[in-house]
Amino acid sequence: MEKYTLLHFLEGSGGIQVDFKSYHDWQDKIIFLEKGQYIKFLSEKFVVRKIEFSDEILFRNKDVRVLFKHLVELGYINFNECETCQKYLSNTVFSNSLNDIIDISSKQWYWQNPFQANKEEYHIIFDAKEVIDEKFKNNLSNEKLSKLINHRGLDTQALFKTKLGISLKSMVNNKRLLESKKKIAFSDLSIKEIAYDLGFKDPAYFNRVFKSVSGKSPNQFRKDFEYEDRESFTQDLYNLIETHHSKQRSVNFYADKMHMSIKTLSKKVKDKLNISIGQLIRQELINTAKSFLENDLNVNEIAYLLGFEEANHFSAFFKHHTGVSPSQFKNKKYNS
Repeated sequence: MEKYTLLHFLEGSGGIQVDFKSYHDWQDKIIFLEKGQYIKFLSEKFVVRKIEFSDEILFRNKDVRVLFKHLVELGYINFNECETCQKYLSNTVFSNSLNDIIDISSKQWYWQNPFQANKEEYHIIFDAKEVIDEKFKNNLSNEKLSKLINHRGLDTQALFKTKLGISLKSMVNNKRLLESKKKIAFSDLSIKEIAYDLGFKDPAYFNRVFKSVSGKSPNQFRKDFEYEDRESFTQDLYNLIETHHSKQRSVNFYADKMHMSIKTLSKKVKDKLNISIGQLIRQELINTAKSFLENDLNVNEIAYLLGFEEANHFSAFFKHHTGVSPSQFKNKKYNS
């Protein structure tokens, strides 16, 4: 992305890839991308509303950074829980006052409270993230990082571990790995040049570190990464799952259709999408079930259409994978 961007998914099936991570739970979300991030649509079936923000004065407000400066996952808000967002985006196709949707979205993000922190703690976390993004090449220790952050009496390291489940050092390493991948994938710099640019004194050591965390050497990663191409493998698999998921949940069925062994298919899906074939099938079932619930089908009808022997089996499956029962999901939609 060349600008800070809001993406609202109106229709679609399949997955998206952002900064080398694949996501299959983008439905009912508004996603925010920072400058320098990339997004790749893993199927052809997406209709997306895109709003770009060109006025960077907006981003001097520290509350806004929670949307764009991602911590461990994508920054998003739940569209169907934000009535003001719905009104704004349904009434506005083009607007000169983009500050409004930013203000609405940041308030919604804090209301969602994804990491169960108070506002002061969030500002400390994002202060630390800004320091990491600026200083990640400098091999800073946890102690040096903490000193660079105005922690207002709170233990930044403990805060990261408690709220994000990750250490400051791991956050630094993740940032360095991400920037390594970007330079390898999107530049023609030599691997040696990339290693030195990222603060590694020994290119051979960089090669070993990169392979240990990514599973591939830098050269192999560059060879395998195809940003512009939407692989026929991925598209064919998504199409098969979309067509057959309500009746066929066996990995063997999809392996046979793809003319592969179960082992080969499972490995290829894991390598390409960082998800198992079973998870892909379950995610498609959940997405279809949500669509049926939104269209007022009852649990018995949905269970039958999705191939569950009993309605209570479907309800248990839905609650296990979403955290709410079908009736709770429907009530939440109506009351949002």
